[in-house]
Amino acid sequence: MSTTAHTAEHLPVVIVGAGQAGLSVSWYLGRAGVEHLVVESATPTHAWADSRWDNFTLVTPNWHCRLPGYAYDGPDPDGFMTRDEVVEWLAGWLDTFTPPVRDHTTVTRLRRTGDAGFELTLTDADGDVTVTCDQVVIATGGYPLPVIPTYAGSLNSEVAQIHSEQYFNPEQLPDGAVLVVGSGQSGTQIAEDLHLAGRDVHLAIGNAPRVARFYRGRDCMTWLADMGLYDTPAQEYPGGKAAQEKTNHYVTGRDGGRDVDLRQFAAEGMHLYGTLTDGKDSTLRFAPTLTSSLDKADSVYNSICSDIDRHIEANGIDAPPPSRYEPTWHADADPTELDLAAAGITSIIWAIGFRPDYRWIEASAFDGGGRPMQTRGVTQVPGLSFIGLPWMHTWGSGRFLGVDRDARHIADTIVAALGESHLRLASGQ
Repeated sequence: MSTTAHTAEHLPVVIVGAGQAGLSVSWYLGRAGVEHLVVESATPTHAWADSRWDNFTLVTPNWHCRLPGYAYDGPDPDGFMTRDEVVEWLAGWLDTFTPPVRDHTTVTRLRRTGDAGFELTLTDADGDVTVTCDQVVIATGGYPLPVIPTYAGSLNSEVAQIHSEQYFNPEQLPDGAVLVVGSGQSGTQIAEDLHLAGRDVHLAIGNAPRVARFYRGRDCMTWLADMGLYDTPAQEYPGGKAAQEKTNHYVTGRDGGRDVDLRQFAAEGMHLYGTLTDGKDSTLRFAPTLTSSLDKADSVYNSICSDIDRHIEANGIDAPPPSRYEPTWHADADPTELDLAAAGITSIIWAIGFRPDYRWIEASAFDGGGRPMQTRGVTQVPGLSFIGLPWMHTWGSGRFLGVDRDARHIADTIVAALGESHLRLASGQ
């Protein structure tokens, strides 16, 4: 894909970030004839190739994959694309239009200029350039900084430590047992990857829920889509803010898709622990939460199945009979301590998430936790918008399924705010 370097000092719109979210806004602005620039620190959509492990697969069915003017049309809509297939699919999308991207350029400062407009400092290999714009869209991803606990530095230096975004395959790790910390989607799938490769795996789990891969003849996420869960506005979603703050349900699309059953892994030899709370040298300490965490995850699993049952019954859908998950393994006791050396653990993978980093933005648009205060991506700072955030509008926000709708809304808002003779985009859904 060709890139376009702008020398103009002022532009109507600057989009920071050329992932699928930022480029989706660009697609709509280009269709509306709005001059704009997309600034990308690496290359467009690079994170899919650079930050996913070798055996990564989507956890959402392929039919969820929709971007402006482009949707998955391959032979397996109910399957799950691998990392390399996603990279190829995105490359096909980028072949359908030419966004004005300035790559290998970082926005190191963004500030308001008077009553309206913004000034951005763009830094590349040749130095700094300043541009101004009327509207700016932040599409850098919701949580760019990997979280590693403060006590990690006090652990035995002979134990290798990496974050989940740095993991690619078992072979990159030293011989010996591996501790994975975190039971969200990345943690459980990386633990499975290591387990299937024959590694001795220890897994510290948190409060992440789980979901069935398939239930009553269909993928659970297809049922949930039919039930409208991915289209429900955040303000109306059952459970409110508390539900939105929870870690995503763990499940996998590997080998055609299946449940992630930590109890079964334990029966096969994986070592499970509750929440990791502290550590020093070769000693780690855990809260006695293993049993309760497994029970809660299974409860959510069965609760979602019950919701699907009610949907099937209410709509008279012909489907296979209902069922419930019954535990096949129980911990004898909740472990509270682990000696890394005694267990032969030579590496730790931290899979405990990411945190926001908007320190380069000088605008009053963030809450006490550093997260943008926004409604459907639009902030109270005139001209400042965000795209690609989890729960920006619905559960589908931040995923392929919701990007198109969110981008249309942001682009429509921008076109209206510019007040020029551009065709107003239909708000849609």
